[in-house]
Amino acid sequence: MEILVCVKRVPDSAENEISVAPGGTDIKRDDLVYSVNEWDNYAVEEAIQIVERDGGKVTVISVGDSDAEEIVRREMAMGAEQGLIATDGAFEGSDGLGIATILAAAAKKANYDLILTGALADDGAAQVGGMIAALLDLPYASVVNKIETKDGKSLRIGREIEGGNQEISDIELPCVLSIQTGINEPRYVGIRGIRKVASAEIPVLDAAALGVAGDAVGASGAKVKRVDYFVPVAGAGAEMLTGSTEEVAGKLVDLLKAKGGIK
Repeated sequence: MEILVCVKRVPDSAENEISVAPGGTDIKRDDLVYSVNEWDNYAVEEAIQIVERDGGKVTVISVGDSDAEEIVRREMAMGAEQGLIATDGAFEGSDGLGIATILAAAAKKANYDLILTGALADDGAAQVGGMIAALLDLPYASVVNKIETKDGKSLRIGREIEGGNQEISDIELPCVLSIQTGINEPRYVGIRGIRKVASAEIPVLDAAALGVAGDAVGASGAKVKRVDYFVPVAGAGAEMLTGSTEEVAGKLVDLLKAKGGIK
């Protein structure tokens, strides 16, 4: 099975203190530590496991500048066979649709049976996977936490839905899936694996190579523009209820009545 996994380089929230930059339209990015988006890492692991079971090849692609090479090589060290980087000055400032347009154009360059993205990335919009599917006119499922290969023509997938329930569906190939964390346990990437791919050639695709019009991506083509980042004002602290179980229950009922939660 030929699988394309879309990955993104994002600030590592575990290693950084995130603060809003002057002007309020971005975060302060000086001296930030970056890593591969967590959801994307699960997607790469799932793709590798599918290929280990059924054969095929995993390709990872990232949209970004030259720094994107770092995470592409990391995912290749993890087990992806091929890496691609989509980079062009025209791509800067792309919104979700712009990024999806770039990735869809890259996907059209080969015959992929399956395209995977993380369920969401650092902006939390969770939209790129669905947009790729729409642009390619392929079936799509989001927050997927289980994949079983069937007959080479379809997959059986599980999706996380409300109430802790699992929705099981069959989806035809080729398709696009957005992967939820917890679907697997991403493998450790060791120094030996990193050294093995250190000199591997990673093709770089610009707008011309992808056949993407400059006015369809980038800041000029963005339909959604970020206008403000801000830190929410801290509200009052939680009120802790003490006493026996009966006393706490009574206090809770009184509070809910006072707040209009119950009558």
